[in-house]
Amino acid sequence: MRYKFIAIEGNIGAGKTTLASKLALSYKGKLILEEFENNPFLPKFYKEPDKYAFALELSFLAERFHQLNEEMKKGNYLRISDYYFSKTLIFAQANLNKDEFNVFRKIYEVMISQLPKPELVVFLNPITEKLKENIERRGRKYEQEIELSYLEKIQHSYSVYLESQKEVTVLMLNLESSKYVNSLDDFAFLDRLLSKDYPKGVTKVAI
Repeated sequence: MRYKFIAIEGNIGAGKTTLASKLALSYKGKLILEEFENNPFLPKFYKEPDKYAFALELSFLAERFHQLNEEMKKGNYLRISDYYFSKTLIFAQANLNKDEFNVFRKIYEVMISQLPKPELVVFLNPITEKLKENIERRGRKYEQEIELSYLEKIQHSYSVYLESQKEVTVLMLNLESSKYVNSLDDFAFLDRLLSKDYPKGVTKVAI
């Protein structure tokens, strides 16, 4: 494997955990999964976003930093994560008001300066209608009321942020609905993609 630290990213329901798990198993790497299911603020946020957004984003920021900081102390070996730490900033910008976001960003900048950057970020980019299908299929009760407009807002936030990052290597997989499952199930295809060098910034691949 060419890369030692790969982060899989994408919107809610994009298939991050599925792909990260598949790659970690195939390459015999350490799988790092985001710990979100026990977050007490997440179900509350989807019901009352204005009330719980700040608490939710701060809790995710702390949890993700602690997890990655502890993991990176354990030596140099292949790691595949189902999230990129900077997603904390992307979601915070979409969910917080201006004053809250300014406070959040100051804390984020202190934390991210202490973490290594992934050598490669793989961004899964299906159409938003496919995201909604995946969310409904996996059946998490608190996610079922997520509106398409919210997914589109998060998608836009990701696009703006990633396009602005010139020191991070991002492989954006633009996934057509009809090919989505087969593309991610084809390990030989994925292996070829991950065996290549990519320049800093965003490289887009349509599949």
